[in-house]
Amino acid sequence: MEIRPLEREKMVFENGAYGQRLLPWAALNAPFEGAWVTVPAHGATGAHSHHEYELFIAVNGEAVVESGGERRPFRPGDVEFHKPGTEHRILNDGAEDFEMYAIWWDTDMTAKFAARHEELA
Repeated sequence: MEIRPLEREKMVFENGAYGQRLLPWAALNAPFEGAWVTVPAHGATGAHSHHEYELFIAVNGEAVVESGGERRPFRPGDVEFHKPGTEHRILNDGAEDFEMYAIWWDTDMTAKFAARHEELA
């Protein structure tokens, strides 16, 4: 068994949130990457878009996710999906931090995963 620990004291602040990339991970052949993200109380991430597909999984606290010009509440257990090129951000107007896990992938990551999978098989 391998566990990759979340090390909150080593989280880096960028684009309005603290984060720690937990994937890629040498022990895991995966077609995606991921990070734990904390949006501080009364904070927000910067609006941005990118070429990857992306999932946000709300874990703790409450926030609002803004995607494609639409805003919706985002609570623990909710999952939100962004297509490539869709501008998005998280707004946390609450008094507590909001935590989520982000997963993203693209065709290059998928191809690398498939090649490694064939090598390991």
